Amino acid sequence: MNVKQQLFLLFLVIIIPLLVLNAYGNFRADQILKRHVTNAYIELNKQNFRLINRDIEAVNKVTSTVFQNSLLQQLNPVSTGETVLERVKNYEKLEDLLTNYSQETDEREPLYYSLYVYDPKNTYFFAPYYPGKRTSGVYFFSEQEKPDWFDEAVAKKGKGYLRLVEHLSPPSKGQGDQRTLAYIRAINNIYKNGTIGVLVVTNLDGRIGESLQTVSLPEGELYFTDFENRILTARTKDHSAILELPPEAEIGDSAIGVKDIITDKFIYVINYNRVLQQKLVYKVPVQALLQQQNEIKQVIQLISVVFFAGSLIFMLYFWRSLMTPIQKLVYFVRRYEPGNVVPETPRRNKNDEISVLMSTIYDMARRLNDLVHYKYTMDLKQKESQLQILYQQINPHLLYNTLESIYWKSSMEGNHVSTEMIKELSKLMKISLSRGRELITLEEELEHASAYIKLQQHRYDYQFRVLINIPEDLLPVVIPKISLQPLIENGIIHGVRHMGEDGEIGISAQGDEENIYLYIEDNGYKPVDYDMINRLLEEESPNPAFGYGIRNIHQRIRLHFGPGYGLSYAERQGGGTKATLHLPRSLQSEE
Repeated sequence: MNVKQQLFLLFLVIIIPLLVLNAYGNFRADQILKRHVTNAYIELNKQNFRLINRDIEAVNKVTSTVFQNSLLQQLNPVSTGETVLERVKNYEKLEDLLTNYSQETDEREPLYYSLYVYDPKNTYFFAPYYPGKRTSGVYFFSEQEKPDWFDEAVAKKGKGYLRLVEHLSPPSKGQGDQRTLAYIRAINNIYKNGTIGVLVVTNLDGRIGESLQTVSLPEGELYFTDFENRILTARTKDHSAILELPPEAEIGDSAIGVKDIITDKFIYVINYNRVLQQKLVYKVPVQALLQQQNEIKQVIQLISVVFFAGSLIFMLYFWRSLMTPIQKLVYFVRRYEPGNVVPETPRRNKNDEISVLMSTIYDMARRLNDLVHYKYTMDLKQKESQLQILYQQINPHLLYNTLESIYWKSSMEGNHVSTEMIKELSKLMKISLSRGRELITLEEELEHASAYIKLQQHRYDYQFRVLINIPEDLLPVVIPKISLQPLIENGIIHGVRHMGEDGEIGISAQGDEENIYLYIEDNGYKPVDYDMINRLLEEESPNPAFGYGIRNIHQRIRLHFGPGYGLSYAERQGGGTKATLHLPRSLQSEE
């Protein structure tokens, strides 16, 4: 299939699915919209339900606090050991207590805490019995005045629950409209068996109604119900006592969760909690959402027309402006082989991406040719370098083997001083080779440094002392080889060489779990410019007249372990110079 046929097929592949998707999109737009809106309502319902439960939990905590109040726990209407005056005082204190809990510090709908106490002997005859849904207080009642919900609350044995109360007192004693959503909890005596009374928190429908008013639903309805679908409170005023839900809204055995049902007329989002026996129901009419669907369909149709026109224009431009240079480029790529001569780049009057692509490919072919020649040259140089390295390795091994032979000959002839110096020099050569390793243990490095120190002590006739204090647990730590010897050499030459027996060089170390610090100190008396030395260590192009030994150590440590480590110089406490090697605490590993 040639390019023209492919372009025509591409055009059909773009346009036909577009037409199919446009038709299918109009069919499915309402369902997708319903699902998206339902998902949004699910999240909104969760937050709304969480706020309502938080309010109810706050009420439960307050009732627990009232439950434990000593004044309330000592209340006993059937007791005859108190005078009327004492009962009046206790009644006033309880009234003040519940009034304080009923006062709201913010601007939210207030809650009213009331205590209902069964008083069969009418010992609190002076207490008024006119309860209301927007009042708080302590109410004592006789058998004839007992509310219809009192025995129900006592039977729950101190467990709080929500109940839609029609009358706070018998209808004959009612004071106007007493219908309210209340939180009811029996107060048990924590010292004795029995029930003291029932604590009732009224106006919960007002508090929960505030949370429902914050939710915006297009012509939707919000209901807060129990598990029998009895409406406890709702955002709409005119509603029935029982909320009618479709059969699909059956909860089943699930304890906590969210369920959504999409019918032809309504979307239901139900958040339920079987433990609390509560439901929060969103009921949204589908017709309110279909108005938005028509707008979406118009947008889809407009996008389809624009896309069709744009695709046609793009195909024409692609064919006339792009295919010809691409065909030339394909012809060159198919015939090109690395190493062959690259022809001159075709010239175009345009400066678009195709021109850049052609120029880049031709230049890339030329660079590939250069790379082939460079690779060939580097392979030859690598072979030459390997041979040169082999030649360089022969000389140190030959010198080491020769020193071993001289050592044994001197030992047989009884020249012990020469034997000892040859032995130390041989040890220097052996550790310097290190079987090609660049990192050796601190123990091996100390052996190398000790051999060098003994040679220098023979040379200067033991005119200076060397003190070594290295903890054994630091000996396995790795260090770049030949790091201590140049620092010891500097200490001898620039520090203690002319001090005779007063000269002293110290080698010590300390470390923690991550770092070690090696110190090479001398008690030399010459003045030293430490700032100049530290600048020498950090400069990229230092003056070679100042030497390169210590800089070589500093750079090798950073090369192996990173810029956080290295060498530094400072004045020694008590006089002299102190060089510090900062290294990571890493153990020997195979290289």
